[in-house]
Amino acid sequence: MNRRHCATAAITLVCALTLLAFPGPAFAAPEPAPTTPASVTKPGAPAPPAPGQSLEQVRMEIDALYRKAASATDAYNLAEERTEKQSAEIVKLAQEMAKGRARIEELKNRAGAAARAQYRGGGLPPEAQLALVDDPQLFLDGVGRIEQGQKATKDLLTELTRAQADLATYTKDASAQWEKLEANRLKKEKAKKELKERIAAAQKLEDRLEEQELARLLELEKQAQYQAQTAWLNSGALKGISGKASEQGLKAVRFATQQLGKPYVWGAEGPGSYDCSGLTSQAWAAAGRGIPRTSQEQWRLLPRIDIKNMRPGDLIIYHSDASHVGMYIGDGAIIHAPRPGRNVTIAGAGSMSILGVVRPDK
Repeated sequence: MNRRHCATAAITLVCALTLLAFPGPAFAAPEPAPTTPASVTKPGAPAPPAPGQSLEQVRMEIDALYRKAASATDAYNLAEERTEKQSAEIVKLAQEMAKGRARIEELKNRAGAAARAQYRGGGLPPEAQLALVDDPQLFLDGVGRIEQGQKATKDLLTELTRAQADLATYTKDASAQWEKLEANRLKKEKAKKELKERIAAAQKLEDRLEEQELARLLELEKQAQYQAQTAWLNSGALKGISGKASEQGLKAVRFATQQLGKPYVWGAEGPGSYDCSGLTSQAWAAAGRGIPRTSQEQWRLLPRIDIKNMRPGDLIIYHSDASHVGMYIGDGAIIHAPRPGRNVTIAGAGSMSILGVVRPDK
């Protein structure tokens, strides 16, 4: 049996043993505890689950909330990235505007110096002064100087016009960037509000549960992932996959592996915590390859490959809205930062709905 089959069998066995450690039928809610009438519920006490709502239903509701929070996190990260780029662009434009104004001032000073020189010459233009010269050689020399002067004046006016046009363009671009900056700032605040609301709602549902119910809820979560992974493996998805990681891919996997156990925090890019795309983008940055910050942009911009050609270091994008990403490490497994309340961990690559695979170093 090769190493991949051994590892796959080991993962399956561990998951199966874990499930057997928690007795009771799958998806069954625990026996409801006696409840206190609403009129005498202690202030601040967590509300019980909705009547008739099973733990599996609670799990699915919590999962949906965290999925929506993940999508909002992606929107927040993208808006933040664009805001930073626009801020940098505005700074650059402001510098160019300052240079433009200084150049215009310099050109105006040069034009003023030429006008003052003419005034010191009696107020007559060079052509009129030349007409009063009797010496032919001086006349010819004067003609040459006048031609040079006319060219210099023309060049001065051309450069002044161009500098003024550039300044106007910089000003217009800066105004447009300010508008984009404000629009993305509003998007960022909206996304931040939404993701906080989703996370708070999910945590509120979890807070309603007793300690035993929370343990069972975690087990239901593992069970759902195990069933999805098993179905994925049984579909033959790994059949024929034998791609070896590139040198950069190995570096990215090594970095991601070193982050195991660190907590998920939305918007985080390390070193102490990560969100899903923060982990993958930093892993590939450590490997010397810059990639987009968010899972949706990673899906949109990075080269896509067929899953049968997948190799360690590739990124698997999950869910129809590309709201989650994990790094494939081989043997049907990924490293990822799952969601708030969880740590960077190893999971089955098929434990979630796969949208596709991208390769940063293709």
